[in-house]
Amino acid sequence: MDARLNFFASPTAGKAAKQFMAVGRSLKNSELPALTQELVALRVSQINGCAVCIDMHTKEAVEAGETSVRLNLVAAWREATVFTEAERAALALAEEGTRVADAAGGVSDEVWAHAAKHYDEEQLTSLVILVSFMNSVNRLNIITRQPCAGDYKPGIFG
Repeated sequence: MDARLNFFASPTAGKAAKQFMAVGRSLKNSELPALTQELVALRVSQINGCAVCIDMHTKEAVEAGETSVRLNLVAAWREATVFTEAERAALALAEEGTRVADAAGGVSDEVWAHAAKHYDEEQLTSLVILVSFMNSVNRLNIITRQPCAGDYKPGIFG
């Protein structure tokens, strides 16, 4: 599969990519736990079918200390016993935040309240931005058919 656009050759993409990377770094340095960030990024990418991001966030999660058992169960987190209540709350928010067209009301009050029990306002802010950020990046990769799934090296984006 060939990419439809070469983001590395485009001046517009280059400028926008710098801003995207800054958002990503801000989230990485936030108070939201690193493993939670990777689980959420992975789940959003699974829902959207973004192979590039699934590859990236699986590998980044391993680098951050995540286990293969938990990574293999992210897609079935509701039935899995290996996730904390806080992680489950984050995954539920990520799913509803990603499937806004499917859930006409967006993120339900119940899901929001459950997340708010486990994360303070600053962490919730990071979580919401992360879900939005991942949906945007997934769409950029999918629309332009970025072909590098499998080639990602952890830490490449800082």
